[in-house]
Amino acid sequence: MNVSEVARRTGLSASGVRWYESVGVLPAAPRKENGYREYSDSDLRLLHLVTTLRRVGLSPAEAGRLARLCIERGAADPEVPAALAAHHHALRQQRIELERLDWELTDLEATIETTGSRANAPAAAKVAPISVLFLCNGNSGRSQIAEALLKRHGGPAFEAQSAGFRPTGVSDLTIRVLAEDRIDWSCGRAKRVEEFVRRGFDYVITLSDAAREQCPAFPGPHNALHWRLDDPGEVMGSLDERLAAYRRTRDEVLIRLVPFIELAAHASRIRPPRPQQMERFSHG
Repeated sequence: MNVSEVARRTGLSASGVRWYESVGVLPAAPRKENGYREYSDSDLRLLHLVTTLRRVGLSPAEAGRLARLCIERGAADPEVPAALAAHHHALRQQRIELERLDWELTDLEATIETTGSRANAPAAAKVAPISVLFLCNGNSGRSQIAEALLKRHGGPAFEAQSAGFRPTGVSDLTIRVLAEDRIDWSCGRAKRVEEFVRRGFDYVITLSDAAREQCPAFPGPHNALHWRLDDPGEVMGSLDERLAAYRRTRDEVLIRLVPFIELAAHASRIRPPRPQQMERFSHG
């Protein structure tokens, strides 16, 4: 078959087929008497496999090598299923990251909408600090980290509190990852949401789906936001793996806090924290 037929059956352009040939992924096709390249069924099978493997993220050379192994040895070669399993895992991780990014964008849209509605309301500049309550399940990790980071990065313009529906005590790993940001949280205390139900807040931010479902009605006008975060306390494994989960939580909270602080300060017509207060620390 000629190059046009191969291109049509593999979904490539003719120049794409010739490119795979030029870089050695596809064997050089013999030429007929009229000078045109002639490709075989084995070339077509190889190119089908190569283009499929390329779509899951393999480089041209790696896709060509693995495709040849599949054709020559099949699954009997231990490298074939191992390589495919590794790329399945990479694809799963990419899906997780894309889903996480989608959550972050949704959170940011809600933050902009909520704080924007306050900014458009006819009101005098707020004198008292902007009060924020973070809620999660045990008040041991996510909400404690959010409270600590808002107190650090929001400065005197914000008053932060946190609570849980079933407080379990502040996690030692929470204290440890906050200490990496030079925040001493050794005196942090887990608190029940009931301590705050008679108090008004400007913002109530839930950090878990369960907290959003159980969130009580707080007195007075306030804005509700939902920042969905994985519970680092549910991660099992070595100390390093558990620490990594708490560091991810700390970093994800800060990603959400930075725009929230700026928007909430603007909406309340108060001076936002100085930019250097909101710089993200390097975690080495």
